[in-house]
Amino acid sequence: MTGFVITPPAVPALAVAGSDQVFPLRRVFCVGRNYAAHAREMGADPNREPPFFFTKPADAVVPASGTVPYPPATRELHHEVELVVALKGGGKDIAPEQALDLVWGYGVGLDLTRRDMQAIAKKDGRPWDMSKGFDASAPCSPLIPAERTGHPRDARIWLEVNGQLKQEGNLNEMIWPVADVIAALSRLVALAPGDLIYTGTPAGVDALNPGDKVRGGVDGVTTFELAIGATA
Repeated sequence: MTGFVITPPAVPALAVAGSDQVFPLRRVFCVGRNYAAHAREMGADPNREPPFFFTKPADAVVPASGTVPYPPATRELHHEVELVVALKGGGKDIAPEQALDLVWGYGVGLDLTRRDMQAIAKKDGRPWDMSKGFDASAPCSPLIPAERTGHPRDARIWLEVNGQLKQEGNLNEMIWPVADVIAALSRLVALAPGDLIYTGTPAGVDALNPGDKVRGGVDGVTTFELAIGATA
C-alpha cells in the first residue's frame, strides 16, 4: 500500500451559518476590477472587457471574526470587501444561464492586499502572488446556503473601519454579474465543487492598521466583524 511520506495537511474549510457542518475548499479565485468605480480609482478603464482573475491559496481563507493578523513585509494593507460565491458543481464552458445552478451558497469576505508590494510588482512586471496570496489574506464569513439567500443581484455591499463607512456600492454595479463570472472562469479552468470565488470590490479601498475594527456585509446575505491584530 502506498502511503504519504508526511502527514497530509488538513482540508481547508469554511463554517456554514447555523450548522456544525463545514464547506471544504478546493481553490480560491478572485475577480479583478469588477466594479467600474473601483477600476477607475485603480487607474483602469472600466469598459466591459473580459474579466481577469487571480488566485489565493485555499488555506489563506480564515474566519472573518476575532483577530486577523497584520501581515509582514507591508506598510499599506488595503481592505476590499466582496461577495463570495461557493460552488457545489463545476465543469468547463458553462453557459451563463446554467451558472447559478452550480452555486451552493454565499458569504462576504475581504480580499486583503499588500498594496505597496503590489504596486512594485506592477511597475516591475512581476507576479502579484505575494501581494495577494499571503497567510490570512482572505477572511470570509460563514457561508449561507443559496436556498436561504436566493441569488443576490441588487443589494448594498459595504464596509466600515472604526465606525466610519469606507466602501459602499451595490451588487447591480458589477461589470460582470455572478453568472457571467462563473461562465468566464469556466472557459479558463475546469471548475469543481469546493471552489470559492471572490467577485470584486466597490470603490473606497483604503489602508488598515493594527487595532482597527472592521465591519462589512451584503444586505440580505450576511455581515462580519473583525479586528486587525499585530504583525504576524
